[in-house]
Parts: sequence; C-alpha cells; structure tokens
Amino acid sequence: MSPATVTSSTRRAIPSVPVLSLAAFTGGRRAALPSLLDDADVRLVTSGRIAIGLALRALGVGPGDVVLVPAYHSPSMVPPAHWCGATVAFYRMRPDTAPDLADVEAKIAAGRVKAILATHFFGIPQDLAPLRALCDRHGIGLVEDCAHAFFGARDGVAVGSTGDYAIGSTMKFFPIYEGGCLVSRRHRLDVVLRGAGAGFEFKTALNTLEAAFAQGRLPALRLLLALPLRLKSALWTALKSRGRRGGGGGAPAAPAPALAPSSSDSSFEFDARWADKRSSWFSRAVLRAVSPARIVASRRRNYLELQRALDGAPGCRPLFSRLPDGACPWMFPLLVDRPDAVAAALQRAGVPITRFGATLWEGVDARVCPVSVELGRHLIALPCHQALGAAERAWLHAQVRQALDTCAAVPA
Repeated sequence: MSPATVTSSTRRAIPSVPVLSLAAFTGGRRAALPSLLDDADVRLVTSGRIAIGLALRALGVGPGDVVLVPAYHSPSMVPPAHWCGATVAFYRMRPDTAPDLADVEAKIAAGRVKAILATHFFGIPQDLAPLRALCDRHGIGLVEDCAHAFFGARDGVAVGSTGDYAIGSTMKFFPIYEGGCLVSRRHRLDVVLRGAGAGFEFKTALNTLEAAFAQGRLPALRLLLALPLRLKSALWTALKSRGRRGGGGGAPAAPAPALAPSSSDSSFEFDARWADKRSSWFSRAVLRAVSPARIVASRRRNYLELQRALDGAPGCRPLFSRLPDGACPWMFPLLVDRPDAVAAALQRAGVPITRFGATLWEGVDARVCPVSVELGRHLIALPCHQALGAAERAWLHAQVRQALDTCAAVPA
C-alpha cells in the first residue's frame, strides 16, 4: 500500500511507542551520539521514577530536606522525593525549557535544599554547567533527568555526565514494556537489585510481543504463538473472574500483587515495592540486542521529516526552532494556538499524542511559573520514534497538517 492510500479507515493506528520488529536489530551498534550508559556505573531498574528515588536516596535526601523540581514536569517526578521523606519546591523555567537560574538561586536561599532535578526535555540536551556550578557552591546534589534523552550531547558533554546521578527511561527509547536506569559517572552505585519473579518476567516479555503483534510486526512469531496467547487470555480471564467472586464467606478476595509496575501503564504513582527490583531479563536482552545507531538515526530523520511537513502550517510552531546535532529526540513538541481543538481532531483521527505538562502537581500554577503553565496548555507532542515506517510517517504528517488546517479555518 502506498503512503498516499493509507487512511485512518484502512490501517491500524500507528504505534505510539517503539515496538519490536526485525528491523530493530539492523543498523549497527555504533550510534552517532553517546548513550546514557557509556562509561558509567549502571543499574537497570523498572522505571525512571524508581531511578529518581534511588538517586535521591543515594544523595542522602531525607525528612526535612527540600528537593527542587522543574515547574514544567511530569507528576511522576514528585512522589520519589516524598518516598525519601523530603518536600518538593518547584523552580521556574525559561521558554526554551532551560532552568531559570535566578529562581533556582532564590529557592536555595530559602534553605534546606538537598538536591535538584534538571531535565533534558524532549531529548534536547541542556547546558547544565551553570547549574552544576551553582550546586557545587552550595553543596547540593544534582540529579540529571534523562528520561527524554537516552542519547545525546551538548558542546561535547554527554547527557548524564553532569549530574551526580542521572536517570533514564529505557522504555521511551527501546521496544520494551518496562525499564529505566540509574547511572553515575561520578560515584559508585551502592544499589543491590533482585529479580521480581517469574510472573513479572512472563508478563513483560508477553506484553512486549503483544504490542508488536498489534501493530502488524513479527507476523511469523505471532502465528507461532497464537495458541499459547489464547490460553494465556483464557487463564487471565479466569483469574480475574475468581478475584471478583472473592474468598470464602462472600468476602471479597484480596487483590493480587501487581505483576509489573504501574509506571508501564502510564500512571503517575511511585510503588516502593519496585525500588529494589531489576528490569526484566527480556527487557535487558532487547536493550543489548537492538541497534542504537538505528534508534538515533531514525528518530532524527523522523523528527526532521515532520518538521518539514509542518513548515508553514497555520496556528503552530515547533518548540525548538532547530534540532541540534547532539540531540536524539523523544518526541516532536509542537506549540499550538488552539491546542484543545487540534488535540481533539488528532485523537478522532487516531493519532497518538502526548500533552506533556498538561497536568502539573497540585499548586503549580501561573503564580509559580507562567511559562510552565503555557507550555502545558499549548504543547502537543507527536511521535517520532524509530518504529514508524514510511507509510505510517506519511499518514501522520497528513493527519497533523489536516487537523491544523481545519482548526485554523474555523472561527475561534
């Protein structure tokens, strides 16, 4: 089927995240950009938020301490600090998502700041040297949040090398169901992890494969596993039905422990039961086997293709005017004049979008940081990951352009 004939009525929805395919293993090992894991002490955990909690704990964060977090954030960044017993304060951002250093310094002057989180939003590496110097002057720990930036460098400085500790979200960049990492190029990691059991291992492998099958990838393997998958579905339905019926005497049964962390299903929760668990064997194997070079090259190509496709589109502009040479993007962030209308049109068409920062932690409003509120309100992030094929990218470009054109033509 040619790209011109791909429509929302004749195709699957495009994958919102990377999915496993045979192509994922082609392209070579040597990426054009450094990886978060290069030359670092590494612990592979189940999510980026678990890694944040472990990093704060390694810095000695505890009750009575304050952790500074960007006012533009995912709410999942806050609970790890609460797990350590600390309170959270939010520092202002500049329109380019860099930290407002004057506001950071004012927050430090207020006292009790033990650690600062700094984020490379959407995979665009920030210059964190000034913030590093500020932390060093005041004896404050720096956690480099690379959840959006697994690969990259700025001015020759690799992502993850400026902070005392850095964290990553492997499931944002690799075709796996769960995964994050805690790394450090400055300290040895005193973190002992253990396996989460056979149920976790089975679920993570199966969910990764089922996500690929749902997008038409790995068809031969899907055919081979058709019977086991049907048996799994029947068993799962029976277990859920048994749980609803409850135990003896009509009392409801206690909920079974989750087989995988809720972070894999887009929650904002921090489940401390996963703080000492390593990432699954399947996820770690995929991490070692797929091509980093393909991930970096494909994401950069897809980002630039989408930027060209939207050039001159009404009512929008990219958050970043250009893709730096040292960036491997997580998503394509687009600022939209009429975000709710455009988002609704894209969702009707089946386009997966992310409105990062649309939900901020309670109390974070325009008085705290007007820039963060505006970014959360107007930004729509579009997929540019490596699993998007040529036909899927062409369909995505057409749907986004159509939504923007249509909404611009309707009076506000």
